[in-house]
Amino acid sequence: MEKFMGFMDRYIVPVAGKIGAQRHLVSVRDAFVAMIPLTMIGSLAVLLNNLPIEAYQNAMVNIFGEGWKTLNGNLWWGSLAIMALFLLIGVAYFLAKSYNENEIQAVMIAVGSFFVLLPQVAAITNPDGITVEGWGLIPVSFFGTTALFTAIIVAIVSTEIYVKLSAIKQLTIKLPDGVPPAVARSFAKLIPGMLTVIIIGIIGLLITKFSNGDNLNNIINTYLAIPVRNVADSLGGALAITLLGHGLWTVGLHGTNIMLPFTNAILLDSGARNAELFANGATEGFSVMAGPFFDAFVYLGGSGATLGLLIALMIAGRRRKDMIALGTAPGLFNINEPVMFGMPIVLNPIFMIPFILAPVIATITSYLAISTGLVAPVVTATIPWVTPPVIGGFLATGHWTGGALAAVNLLISIAIYIPFVMASEKMEMRKQQKQSA
Repeated sequence: MEKFMGFMDRYIVPVAGKIGAQRHLVSVRDAFVAMIPLTMIGSLAVLLNNLPIEAYQNAMVNIFGEGWKTLNGNLWWGSLAIMALFLLIGVAYFLAKSYNENEIQAVMIAVGSFFVLLPQVAAITNPDGITVEGWGLIPVSFFGTTALFTAIIVAIVSTEIYVKLSAIKQLTIKLPDGVPPAVARSFAKLIPGMLTVIIIGIIGLLITKFSNGDNLNNIINTYLAIPVRNVADSLGGALAITLLGHGLWTVGLHGTNIMLPFTNAILLDSGARNAELFANGATEGFSVMAGPFFDAFVYLGGSGATLGLLIALMIAGRRRKDMIALGTAPGLFNINEPVMFGMPIVLNPIFMIPFILAPVIATITSYLAISTGLVAPVVTATIPWVTPPVIGGFLATGHWTGGALAAVNLLISIAIYIPFVMASEKMEMRKQQKQSA
């Protein structure tokens, strides 16, 4: 154990710390967090419109009429359908803020750059089968889940160019002191802003020329987004996320937050795709590891499925009444810092094992149960991470089997933790006997 901890301290912790503080990753993470209200309302709207409960559907029609789904459809349109735009704005804002640059100007430049790279002519086929081709027809797919990776890349590249050009004094315009500060600040970076959009435009033309008329978003999806999504949407990918995140937690690093910029781009994308398939009445083609997969089925009580530990303490760890009293209420809402640092689990050779083992087993059972069709797929992009276990499983899938799966995983985590709680109790008893002797 000492060799393992030494290895972690020497090689893993420094790297993880740098990743957790890297400005671009932090900007992506903060942008995803800022989007939570929109992704939640969009997911809830899709779920309410498509709950597979006939009595519920009939009741809604009787109360609100045949058009009762219009409101939720509009909510989806204003949230999940255009989430790439929100992500673009968020990443550009937080990245510019980290450089202490003009955030709003950086956002506007990023949005302009994003549109510069979009194809300006498209063919649209309406429900009657009539195809219309013309300038300014942009499919909504360029603003939704298929454009998340593009939004991140464009926001980072455009903001970096803007920041670097703004640092060149010769490109800065200095107005007289009597000019209002807001106007002076905007004009100061006028040339860097203009040059940024021009540079992005030139990049777009070069991409189109050397890709036989293709556009950046399609290229990114073909060679980056789809391959990454396919690798992640596998049992191996799910286990890699679980192991890495919980391994970082055991040495005191917030593994979930450190990995958020990587996992959210994949999970939110797949979750929104599943929600769209669900809304269209699809019965197949769903991603298994999507949306709130981990929040609903793995992080039961928080990372490490520590609600299982608290229940195990109630069963076999009566000596830890203080921890039961302190951790149970927050644990019901997936807040487990009192347990992480109060037991402690961090750097604790006894509880580190079940802390990793319980979520690994939960990941395996969840993935297999959903992939085999035993449990309904995740059909929401996100749920509030403080949603109590079991309830979260139901909300994530819109089906009772989701809640049942979460309940089974909770029981498994309790069974895994109990032997280690008993071992800890015996060690504590021997320690007290030695001290009293």
